[in-house]
Amino acid sequence: MAFLRVPSGPDPLQGLRGNGVWLRQPVSADYAAWAQLRQASRDHLTPFEPQWSGDELTRAAFRWRIRHSQRDMRDDRGYAFFIFRQSDSALLGGVTLSNVRRGVTQCGSLGYWIGAPYAGRGFMTHALRTLLLFVFDELRLHRVEAACLPENAASIRVLEKAGFAREGVARRYLKINGEWRDHVLFALLEDDERP
Repeated sequence: MAFLRVPSGPDPLQGLRGNGVWLRQPVSADYAAWAQLRQASRDHLTPFEPQWSGDELTRAAFRWRIRHSQRDMRDDRGYAFFIFRQSDSALLGGVTLSNVRRGVTQCGSLGYWIGAPYAGRGFMTHALRTLLLFVFDELRLHRVEAACLPENAASIRVLEKAGFAREGVARRYLKINGEWRDHVLFALLEDDERP
């Protein structure tokens, strides 16, 4: 429905520039760097993610992810980005705005991951701040939601540093590493103060 479309802003394929990082939609040429970083970070990531499938790191699975993210972006349902360091274009991780809802809600859900070598160095905070400018200024969403495991202190810190407010706990909210887990819920509104 064209009359419900959002005004076009920056092209996510060209990238979103931030403080020391840049974000752009994944492309096929990213496969090797992505697979290497995910494999090297497996122990760091799996406690906080859905259970990895047997073909998680295959080229076919990566191509499927790209097709899925391109379709979601085209349909204004989601926006997936890889995070790169500006100084050398190293792949650092990824951030996704999914489940975009329009109408009276104007909301989306945030998810992210950072490779183990880059964790705790501020890159994700900068990436989220960069993405949030796009989300509120270009996509014109009213609210962004995020959820994380209660013991994931690093993720909680990132969300709080990006301006998110804690809203409560969702019992057995997501199936993480094969088990239904409680999550702390966070949200940021377009008119909330952001650092």
